[in-house]
Amino acid sequence: MPRPLLYAFAVLFALSLVPLAFIARARSNHSDKPRIHIIPDMDNQARFEAQAGNAAFADGRGMRPPVEGAVPFQGAQLDDALNRGTHTVLMPPSPALYDELGVEGLFEHSVEVLPVHSFPMPVTAELLERGHERFDVFCAPCHGQSGYGDGMIDKRAAELQEGTWTIPSNLHDQPLREKPVGYLYGVVTNGARSMPAYGPQIPVEDRWAIVAYVKALQRSQDGDIEDVPVELRDQIRAE
Repeated sequence: MPRPLLYAFAVLFALSLVPLAFIARARSNHSDKPRIHIIPDMDNQARFEAQAGNAAFADGRGMRPPVEGAVPFQGAQLDDALNRGTHTVLMPPSPALYDELGVEGLFEHSVEVLPVHSFPMPVTAELLERGHERFDVFCAPCHGQSGYGDGMIDKRAAELQEGTWTIPSNLHDQPLREKPVGYLYGVVTNGARSMPAYGPQIPVEDRWAIVAYVKALQRSQDGDIEDVPVELRDQIRAE
């Protein structure tokens, strides 16, 4: 190869490294100037600074108030009682805890999240009917239609005797009967033991409907004659 041509290739190769050197330098250094955009993609555009005026509006303000009736993103999900089955309780201050943790630590330990004891919506016949239907779909296969933990899946697992099956809870056990409705809602939402979380599958209202039906189911198995209307008590006694 002729020597001048070889020199030319060497020079061109060296020059081709210059853009790469500038790119490497730009990536490793910080600058207060905007980057060079061949295609801007709306990254840099005209805007109004905070508290600046804007003649396009009748009141001359650049910062616009929220639209009436608007809620923040997922704002409808901020009701803890409805969506989480919980409420926040401020605990009474403890002098001993104050001495141990100080003001900030005391504040962190003075708030407790507890399950609600009442339903966040009216319990109607329609809600119970919906809960009955959803319970039969999602809960009865394991817990049984009567809630005693003897569903068809549990019976099949007992036949297989593989030793990996967790026996479903008996919904009529006294500890579960005494649990507040918010606790039961949390179990339906987040799961418990080997029970999966049904929050992603069952809407909020249907979860509460299931809880309402579970409470009705528990009540039905622990009733007495005083729970029956007066006009029907003689008939029940006779039967």
